[in-house]
Amino acid sequence: MRAADLTTALLLMAGGLLVLGDSLRVGIGWSTDGHRSGFFPFWLAVILLLCAAGIVVQTIRRGDRRAFVTREAVGPVLKMLLPAAAFVLLTQLVGLYVASAIYMAVYMRWIGRHAWTVVVGLSVAFPVATFLVFEIWFLVPMPKGPLEAWLGY
Repeated sequence: MRAADLTTALLLMAGGLLVLGDSLRVGIGWSTDGHRSGFFPFWLAVILLLCAAGIVVQTIRRGDRRAFVTREAVGPVLKMLLPAAAFVLLTQLVGLYVASAIYMAVYMRWIGRHAWTVVVGLSVAFPVATFLVFEIWFLVPMPKGPLEAWLGY
């Protein structure tokens, strides 16, 4: 557990330092019309660095040597990871809305063991509602696939 905590803290610190450096590059002070664009990212990076340093201190003081993941815990993690990874890949092929419908249907049936009527109803209704909100109402284009092209979007 200690190695995982330290690795996470170091990755957070690296991200914080990256944001901090870029914030300094674009400016963190005040100009005639208000704060410069790096002001808020700078302070968020400082907070992130302080929190990551806190993780390092806690980890060293605790000295926990337990394993990060046991063999029994890998199965449930993969049950979450594999459908999510497939969803990301599927989005590139068939678009966000169709991939969302497939992901929800598979996940609700496989993990949730819901009835087919609920699975089909929600896995169709949710992407349709999302399409209406983003594409029609807010006019925000999302990744589309062949089905949306066939429908004229």
